[in-house]
Amino acid sequence: MKTLRGLLIALAAFLSGCTGHPDGVQPVTNFELSRYLGVWYEIARLDHSFERGLSRVSATYTLRQDGGIDVLNRGFDQSSGRWKEAKGKAYFIDQPSVASLKVSFFGPFYGGYHVIDLDKDNYSYALVCGPSRSYLWILARERTLGRVTLQRLIDGARKAGFDTEGLILVDQK
Repeated sequence: MKTLRGLLIALAAFLSGCTGHPDGVQPVTNFELSRYLGVWYEIARLDHSFERGLSRVSATYTLRQDGGIDVLNRGFDQSSGRWKEAKGKAYFIDQPSVASLKVSFFGPFYGGYHVIDLDKDNYSYALVCGPSRSYLWILARERTLGRVTLQRLIDGARKAGFDTEGLILVDQK
């Protein structure tokens, strides 16, 4: 029984650690969910197996009845000629005014989703990270993002310790 209890405590600590944000990186404050909802296009990302080979990637966020957020990630798999989708749900970790959420695509397992830079005037672009510096996305409301804005976001991510040399620019055509 002691071993099971220890395992459960370790598992809980591990899972809660997956929702945090990297040290030294702060989520956006004064966040307005109603302005963030809708479709976002993936402009750039760090490589991960769950998105490898996908183009025309988008994420759609809609409000759930329970106050959470439904997440629909969609991308075109060039090799199979088919669309791939992943449906999930997200909830604020703390206050809804802080852009720090936990998102799940696999049952009770959650990972961190943290908006760390945002066009607060128009909500037209966002820089998002996961629980570690291995996860980074640049999102925009349009399928393209101006070169100057994109470079500013990349520079900011580099200064925050992300491996921006590994960024993949997503084909949105």
